[in-house]
Amino acid sequence: MLWTIIGILLVLWILGLIAHIAGAFIHLLLIIAVIIFIIKLVSRKRDHDR
Repeated sequence: MLWTIIGILLVLWILGLIAHIAGAFIHLLLIIAVIIFIIKLVSRKRDHDR
């Protein structure tokens, strides 16, 4: 599910760069998706260390 959201946001971000469609909003969503992805990776790694 998370990979799907990241993929969609990445495509929208590239479209925003090319066509200047809602650029700031898409950049913000992409940054939020990357932060969530990093948090998920860190929390998964901590669960395996226990």
